[in-house]
Amino acid sequence: MKNIVLVVLAFTMSFVVVRGQYDTNQFFLRGRQALIEGKYGEAIEHFNLLARIDTTLHEAYFFRGIAKYNLGDFYGAQNDFDKTLSINPLYTLAYHYRAITHSRIGKFDLALKDLEEAVDLRPGYTGLYFSRGVTYFLSQQFEKAVEDFDRFLRREPNVADAYLNRGASYLFLGDTLKAVDDYNTAISLDRMAPEGYVRRSRIYMMQKNYELALEDLNSAVRLDTTNTFALFNRSLVRYENKDIMGALDDLEKVLELDPGNALTLYNRALIRSQIGDYNNAIEDYDRVLSINPNNVLAYYNRASVFIQLGRFRDAMDDYSQAINLYPDFANAYLNRSYVKNQLGQFNSARSDYEIAQEKVKEYRSRRGDTTNLSILSDTTKKFDNLLALDADFAKRDFNDELLQHRDVDIRLKPLYKFRLVQKKSEYMALDKRFRNIVIEQFAQKVPFPVSLTADQSDVAEQTREGYLQIIDSSLHVGKEPEMLFAKAVIETGNKQFNTALECYNQAIELDPEQTFFYLNRGALQSEMIDFISSIESNVQVLTLDNTGATRAKVRDNQTRSYDYTAAIHDMKRAAEISPEIPYVYYNLGNLYSLSNDLPEAIVQYSKSLELFPGLAEAYYNRGLVHIYLQDREKGCLDMSKAGELGIEDAYGVIKKYCVTEDN
Repeated sequence: MKNIVLVVLAFTMSFVVVRGQYDTNQFFLRGRQALIEGKYGEAIEHFNLLARIDTTLHEAYFFRGIAKYNLGDFYGAQNDFDKTLSINPLYTLAYHYRAITHSRIGKFDLALKDLEEAVDLRPGYTGLYFSRGVTYFLSQQFEKAVEDFDRFLRREPNVADAYLNRGASYLFLGDTLKAVDDYNTAISLDRMAPEGYVRRSRIYMMQKNYELALEDLNSAVRLDTTNTFALFNRSLVRYENKDIMGALDDLEKVLELDPGNALTLYNRALIRSQIGDYNNAIEDYDRVLSINPNNVLAYYNRASVFIQLGRFRDAMDDYSQAINLYPDFANAYLNRSYVKNQLGQFNSARSDYEIAQEKVKEYRSRRGDTTNLSILSDTTKKFDNLLALDADFAKRDFNDELLQHRDVDIRLKPLYKFRLVQKKSEYMALDKRFRNIVIEQFAQKVPFPVSLTADQSDVAEQTREGYLQIIDSSLHVGKEPEMLFAKAVIETGNKQFNTALECYNQAIELDPEQTFFYLNRGALQSEMIDFISSIESNVQVLTLDNTGATRAKVRDNQTRSYDYTAAIHDMKRAAEISPEIPYVYYNLGNLYSLSNDLPEAIVQYSKSLELFPGLAEAYYNRGLVHIYLQDREKGCLDMSKAGELGIEDAYGVIKKYCVTEDN
């Protein structure tokens, strides 16, 4: 169920509640309208306000959960539905959509429990049987799924999606006739929807009836020229029909729409190698392996291309890597034996050949083992066919049926420090920024508008230069610490780091107990390291691979560490002077992250959030660190909170690392 907004709104009555000067009905109406228009971030802002005005308003949490769900934030949605039901335990819709959310994150037992509760509360609500059918399907209870779709269809016989889902259940039960019959019905009910044609084509492909499969896929592509699933499957059919260029054309179209699709890149690499386009084939294999470095077949088949180009050492390295990943890969030993012979390594070649023969004997002795991995020991099997979505190794070597991957670096949100701003900010009602008299008094002492923020300065260069002239004139008369501080802030913006550092040093000599001199000097020292590393083209960023595993990454692939000790020392000194300022601990979290002390980073982010639970960047950065450390649920919950507090980037991280392949 891709979008659950309209269904919910159809079952929900509007309400009017006024608390003091705030008309909550207006916030509710605006939030609901934003949901209808698909403006989910805006909707969350409205429901945040409602929840802050009246913490007992269960609808505020419910609809915020709906918005989060539609942003892919399933953990956050679950939390909001939990809150809804803690306030109103008889709210059927909350059970229903919490169940849907539980299903999306693989908690099928909890989903079924919620659906049972919902059915008890509202047995006449047919949508519950549809959702429970989907949950049974996802938990591989296909017979029960069929029973629930039957119940739904008895009351709602014209819903095409129900036939598609029941058809899929029949297919897993091995009844292709009933599956095709349901797909036929779905198509007759909605001839303009491509999904039915694609699903029916898959059965025709299984039956090797490529003519009918091609007809269905052509229909699907005519209805939706951007349907990558249809284009991908049509490439397989065209390939089977010996229409090699047609297959390649479809793969090209998929990659135009989804440039990082690993399975499509793999198949294109195979076709390119078969038509002699070796260099481009290698480029595709390289991209596949950058996405999934544990893909056995990519190494194996890239090695064969290297052989065609006479690059025997590269081929040997790839066969070795394939063997390292799966030591029983008999063909890889045989082929490496051939390559070693070409390189004159005759004894080692003979050893590989003998190992391969042993693997073959082992394979033949356990022919009953039909697992994908045992097939790698079968030397009669070819491994140069295009991979279908359910083919050997597809689930193992690719993380999704059509892997959605963008090779982007996800960076920590930056340090907090005082920066020049256009004008001093004014606090408004319901503003959730951290209020602290020490911060406000210090800002007033600085001669130009500054703000303690993680955002970049919005002050123009011409304005900075004007400020700088005034400051320099004042410093000729006498050195005031706040004036030196202001000069340091401006010079930092001008990338005059050494001058800025000297100004901070002098300010601290004049007033060694001023928290924000240390905070800004520590931030500057970190920024100087980042600047130096960028000049060296060696910027290290905390990066995840597609599965969320930690992967150190530097632009020239050379690992180099930088020393943040001085910056950490300044932040610790700031914390000693003003232990109540959350931004100091947030900055320490960043500095420990950059120093690769991730457990300590989590401690510091947590301290900042204890002092100020509204610090969105701390949730975001702590969430990243949790994901790096493979504590995905904690990380995704932190990301959810960051998104709720207004960091839109959080939803990109959630979609990339918090939605599993079963979602």
